[in-house]
Amino acid sequence: MHPRLYYTIMIIVYVSLFNLIPVGLRVVAIQSVKTGLYIAMNGEGHLYSSELFTAECKFKESVFENYYVIYSSMLYRQKESGRAWFLGLNKEGQVMKGNRVKKTKPAAHFLPKPIEVAMYREPSLHDVGEAVPKLVGGPPSKSTTTEPVVMNGGKPVNKPDKEET
Repeated sequence: MHPRLYYTIMIIVYVSLFNLIPVGLRVVAIQSVKTGLYIAMNGEGHLYSSELFTAECKFKESVFENYYVIYSSMLYRQKESGRAWFLGLNKEGQVMKGNRVKKTKPAAHFLPKPIEVAMYREPSLHDVGEAVPKLVGGPPSKSTTTEPVVMNGGKPVNKPDKEET
């Protein structure tokens, strides 16, 4: 293989890597590894990228017996028939309009390939503005801890000393 062709293929592969982030039972968000943008589908069936995770970024993930996976919009469907709108790529690799893609056609079939498994934790309101230090070897006792507590977005906060009576 010619080196320039190999380099071009590697760039295309790198640009087309996506994280599948579970956000519910058989529901995923699709995020670009390179840009961090989410794939979303609008009310007309067009795909677009979004910096923020919204309801339009949720896709139902369905797996066929042949291990192909299809992704359908959780928000939009055909008005009269109720048929789901799917993600799809045509033969040239261009995105197709969601209401034009049928789940039985190859345009909608994807084969996810795990490259790296990462565990994501759903954020909680308790974590906002707080950084929790990692504990190594179990929790420290109150009497032996001399390190400052990390709070307020990573700024160290000194613990008050116990008053002696």
